[in-house]
Amino acid sequence: MVQETYDFIIVGAGVAGLAAAMYGARLGLKTLCLGTMSSSELPVGGVITTTDMVENYPGFIKISGQGLGEAIANHARSYELVTIKEEKVEAVEKQDRLFNVKTSESSFQGKSILFATGTKWKKLEVPGAVRLENRGVAYCALCDAPLFKNKVVAVVGGSDSAAKDALVLAEHAQKVYIIYRKEAIRAEPINLARIKASTKIEIINKANVLEVLGEKKVQGVRLDRDYQGSSTLRLDGLFVAIGHVVLSELAERLGVALNEKKEIIIDHKTSTTNLPGVFAAGDVADKPFKQAITGVAEGCTAAYSAYDYLQSLEHTTFI
Repeated sequence: MVQETYDFIIVGAGVAGLAAAMYGARLGLKTLCLGTMSSSELPVGGVITTTDMVENYPGFIKISGQGLGEAIANHARSYELVTIKEEKVEAVEKQDRLFNVKTSESSFQGKSILFATGTKWKKLEVPGAVRLENRGVAYCALCDAPLFKNKVVAVVGGSDSAAKDALVLAEHAQKVYIIYRKEAIRAEPINLARIKASTKIEIINKANVLEVLGEKKVQGVRLDRDYQGSSTLRLDGLFVAIGHVVLSELAERLGVALNEKKEIIIDHKTSTTNLPGVFAAGDVADKPFKQAITGVAEGCTAAYSAYDYLQSLEHTTFI
């Protein structure tokens, strides 16, 4: 089987990967961006599409996460040199100067490669949590909040993402608890103010969920301390927002260097990794501040660095 060859292959179709595709095309690189639309993975546009409202992306005072993801995807698609395929990458291997990329449906060759594989939700590892997934235990408030109209729900976690989830849920639910193991949640000031102003949201600090209760559906949780005289909290739904797991396995198998968090180590000036021709951008990379805008910037930097790398090779001509 003849493999189609590209100048620049991007693994991951979130906003970082899509921005890299757009920039790669502007630099004259024949670019392939690989993502997935399967039910078990995020859609083209990435994790931002699961966010209700984005208010910190320059140029948009307020835009839905889905709207932002679609806008960046459509921008990338507007270039003839960009191909976006909804295929899951299963392996990446180096052969001579080319990278062989195998997907669930086909295979391709690339002269350079970018890992923009992002992260996935970290699971709550307590009894009952896995068994009751999709039966009251959920990981996407934007996706599932309407299912809990006039119900009592809780969000586990203390990040800004947890705060945003609680605000989305408060638009539908009768009552929303935020259960957090530390003294105070770490939301952005504007979201913290919104939570304090809400009559539906209540924070339970210094508490951990020990067990998710229920037989056929979530009926509550057991906490490691009493709250209002009981360690059992009655709930109809539990939303988990305790962080993300970095999706760097493909890069690791290729020999890309990772840090202790399994993030890809990059030169933050160029988005380069320890392997020539291999780049990384977005949430999979080793940066402390992970936002859509920073991922997009890294994707653009990676595209330029790939262009610079290809120009440095002897007798290289763009496809």
